[in-house]
Amino acid sequence: MIELLAPAGNLPMVEAAVANGANAIYVGPRGWSRRRDQYEMSDDEVHAAIEIAHGGGAKLRVAINTNMQSHEIAPMLRKMDRFVSWGVDGAIMTDIGAIAEVHRRFPHLTIHASIGANILNNEDVRFYRSIGVSQVVADTKLTLTELASRKEQIDVGIEILIHANKCYTYLGKCWMSPYHRLERTTDPFGKDLFKGSPNRGGLDYRVCMESWELYSGEQMWEKSVALKNDAFFLLEDIPHLIDLKVQCLKVQGREYPVPLVERMVRFYRDLIDAYIASPKDQPFNLSPWRSRLATIEAQRDTARSDGTRLLLAEARQPVPAA
Repeated sequence: MIELLAPAGNLPMVEAAVANGANAIYVGPRGWSRRRDQYEMSDDEVHAAIEIAHGGGAKLRVAINTNMQSHEIAPMLRKMDRFVSWGVDGAIMTDIGAIAEVHRRFPHLTIHASIGANILNNEDVRFYRSIGVSQVVADTKLTLTELASRKEQIDVGIEILIHANKCYTYLGKCWMSPYHRLERTTDPFGKDLFKGSPNRGGLDYRVCMESWELYSGEQMWEKSVALKNDAFFLLEDIPHLIDLKVQCLKVQGREYPVPLVERMVRFYRDLIDAYIASPKDQPFNLSPWRSRLATIEAQRDTARSDGTRLLLAEARQPVPAA
């Protein structure tokens, strides 16, 4: 069965995702998962999230997808020890060394290579398989033909982002966020956090969504330069992805209001179930689903715009003197 993977930035969102048909939930341990700490969870909250998910028949995965320094590997492994002892079902990771070390320590734990691994070709997949990864997130720029080729040639689970955004460079590997602000702090447990760098435990200020101009010296070449960061919902491709037998369809949105995530998860649960139950000798009518998605998309756009405005305002604040 194809899996619907839902986000959870807090415990009420875990409950909502489970209640609305998610097969699996992912959460971010505080300081390790490329989100503001208010959308991450303490270890005790992760424990509670595991129990909520399992109580509703869903799996629970932890996103530990920052890039790590050598001294951070040991505390990360201690954290994973706790999560594994509590029955966590998998880890979503980016850092190559951390992936290899987690696989050595927990050889039976399912590890997913995050979108930040930027896996583009089959040789990338084979490498990640060699260090313990069993499922990879497909880059949002890949075509259905490329996905089909990978599915046929390599024994690996494929995860597709059905709600996310398309970065103008590589999704999940932002180097532009610190443009206005890069502030190094330390959390209560001694972990480095770099505000402005989602790669190092901070948050993405989305400065690519500023109003940009292009100059050559004093001469303006372009008055308005748009750096693509468009959010999307997949709809037309869902039947094809199900037919391709991809393993997982993933919804992003830990930072959104709980009711919006609830509606997104319910929409995709209903769509997946309706397509699977539909006669295969007849065309599947997507028209009613387009109308239903339009309302959700408008709500998502409002939430995203509000969040971006707050992030950009925060990014422009001066960095406190050391």
